[in-house]
Amino acid sequence: MADGPQDRAALPPPHPLDAIDQDILRILQADGRASIRSVAERVHVSRANAYARINRLVEDGVIRGFSARVDHERAGHGTSAYITLKIVQNTWRTVREQLRQLPGASHISLVGGDFDVLLLVHTPDNRALRELVLTRLQAIPEVLSTRTLLVFEEEDLEPEA
Repeated sequence: MADGPQDRAALPPPHPLDAIDQDILRILQADGRASIRSVAERVHVSRANAYARINRLVEDGVIRGFSARVDHERAGHGTSAYITLKIVQNTWRTVREQLRQLPGASHISLVGGDFDVLLLVHTPDNRALRELVLTRLQAIPEVLSTRTLLVFEEEDLEPEA
């Protein structure tokens, strides 16, 4: 999940990214476990240069971290849903903190349009999804309404390793 605006304010302004930086990002997105040596070889720079570039990308906040891509269904969370929320005006920060605590919350976005927040959740089954929406989400005082969009099938568009 992206850091909040207050977290980004503490970061230095990012350096412009050149073609080598873009290639490094593409490689690490496809395989976050790629070694410095393999990255350096693939972008045709020295290991020291690749190491320095990756560190700069991390320090600049371009790379927020390294993580595993999970097949939620195989991990026991066979039900996924996007949930739209209408919230009380100017309560985004409070609501965001409460949504971060929800089990299965995977992505939270403040958006413009017919609703205010888009939340992606992964739950073990429909019963757990129902509990999350009807008991947890609708109990948040700043949430005015919700709409649940059940995901039938999904595809990760991140590059495959």
